[in-house]
Amino acid sequence: MSDFTDKELIDELKKRFEQNKQALKEVQELNLELREVNQKLEESESLKSHFISNITNEIINPFASILALSKNILSVEKENWKKVISMVSLIYSEAFDLDFQLRNIFVAAKLEAGEIFPEIVNVDVKQLIDSLIESFKYDTKKRKITITSNFNIQVKSNQSYFFKTDPEKLKLILSNLLSNSVKFSKNESNIDINVSLENSNIVIAVQDFGAGISSQNQKIIFDRFKRLDSGINSLHRGHGLGLSINKALLDLLGGSIDIQSKLDQGACFTISIPENESEVSGFAFDGNDLFFDDDESFSKDVESF
Repeated sequence: MSDFTDKELIDELKKRFEQNKQALKEVQELNLELREVNQKLEESESLKSHFISNITNEIINPFASILALSKNILSVEKENWKKVISMVSLIYSEAFDLDFQLRNIFVAAKLEAGEIFPEIVNVDVKQLIDSLIESFKYDTKKRKITITSNFNIQVKSNQSYFFKTDPEKLKLILSNLLSNSVKFSKNESNIDINVSLENSNIVIAVQDFGAGISSQNQKIIFDRFKRLDSGINSLHRGHGLGLSINKALLDLLGGSIDIQSKLDQGACFTISIPENESEVSGFAFDGNDLFFDDDESFSKDVESF
């Protein structure tokens, strides 16, 4: 009887030893996970600090330039008013960049807060793209960059093509792509914008022939808190915030984005957005204006849907 009791005791001790061993292993694994989480939090804080620092520069630098140029204009003598023209052009360029950055920042804030939703109307895609190209005219003219728009959607003569989507978000998406293409293109080069339909999706490809993006950077380029391994400031170069916003906005619209690129061979970003199936009455022509089909005469001037 005592032998059995001893055996039973030994078995119980073995069982408890194994339980303690397993518990110790779980504690060690938990500690390892906590260290990894802590390291990721530290990295995240560091990256966010870097991000905020860059954002601050993107706002302060244009403001400082605008103020300095405006002050210089006020001190120009009457006989030197030709200088004003070049300074006004610079002010426009700085103000345009500032407005562009602020739009991205505000949208990023709304995305983080979950306070952004599609606002669907009938969008004149061709006019929106033409308006967008015109807005980059100063930078492209200065660097002798030619932007070519190829609209490969058949429409009836003298009629516009309308696509049901969110014009403001579409314009910001394309603005980010075109801004990157301009910044990364070489002087006296070309940028091609190709528009087509695939089933019910509108497909827009923006192709440049500039610096290109390495395969390694292509894996992180849509992360707003990542820097490119080239060491180049992502916000200053255009990559980072803008592309991360593009990805989020396309997800919101049910679309997608694809990149084809090699270093020193340019990059082609292609977005695909499905047409929204909602019944809408509003019309947008350049991504900013908005009209509603309440006027009978207006309805005769637009394509029926």
